[in-house]
Amino acid sequence: MSTSKAVTAVAGTNIALVKYWGKRDVALNLPAAGSLSLTLDRLGTRTTVAFDDGDRDRFVLDGAPADEAATTRVSAFLDRVRARAEIARAALVTSTNSVPTAAGLASSASGFAALALAATRAAGLALSPTELSALARIGSGSAARSIFGGFVEMARGARADGDDAVAHPMPEGDGWDVRLVVAITASGPKAIGSTAAMTHTARTSPFYEAWLAGVPADLAAARAAIAARHLPALGAVAERSALRLHAAALSADPAIIYWNGATLAAIDGVHALRARGVGVFFTIDAGPHVKALCRAADADAVAATLRAVPGVIDTLIAAPGPGARVVETP
Repeated sequence: MSTSKAVTAVAGTNIALVKYWGKRDVALNLPAAGSLSLTLDRLGTRTTVAFDDGDRDRFVLDGAPADEAATTRVSAFLDRVRARAEIARAALVTSTNSVPTAAGLASSASGFAALALAATRAAGLALSPTELSALARIGSGSAARSIFGGFVEMARGARADGDDAVAHPMPEGDGWDVRLVVAITASGPKAIGSTAAMTHTARTSPFYEAWLAGVPADLAAARAAIAARHLPALGAVAERSALRLHAAALSADPAIIYWNGATLAAIDGVHALRARGVGVFFTIDAGPHVKALCRAADADAVAATLRAVPGVIDTLIAAPGPGARVVETP
């Protein structure tokens, strides 16, 4: 069997501080609103891609063959790479996540960012970061942001083809010594995936249009807070954005409820820390886990408090991390 050079890429997951929720085009994964996130250093995905003479694509995830749905999703993404590179070969994709898959910890963001970079390089393409961002977005909307490190803003874009719906780094945030403490409050995949939940919310929530209308002001406030390195201002935006997203999901019919008892208890833990003078602020993605933004000096204390919350399974401390990168090309 003839095999192309295997290319391995890694990408960090990212946690949105200003959320996006909803799509203006499902096929192209175009967001209905912009977003702003922080790419993390120790949580993410390592993916190796090699094109060969196999009769179909194979996808190995965390040491075992992936299910049919996941393999089909990866294969459809590879079709776009093959069309761009003008090749027709099947591929072996081997991927390992350092975060639980499909659990609300943004594994799809790091997964498709790593896949976009590894697959294009293995296919002989050398795309710019902006081009990679647009490609990764088609696999997962949040993956567009994981192409870049640190603080990243994703544009909603206006073009029908999605060429302007890409992310860009925010260098004004480089070197800011913040941490994100992740409180894991459940195991296993979440009950409803983000894409299906977004579509359902947009169709049935009476609050959805109000959610969209508030995003531009949140983005402006977050940009200003990052430029000023003002953690309380950024934290206030992050909490507001998260609560409004979940309010829209809760108001869908039937309601989408991602939180569990430990989610609420962890939020109470953040409030208690703040009442004692610790600068810590929560955000929650489409899942039950709580992420707490704080100064590096406070991270251990925040992690200890959240670890003691009933129902919290574990806590992780992550720093701002780099963007997607190739780490091995045999």
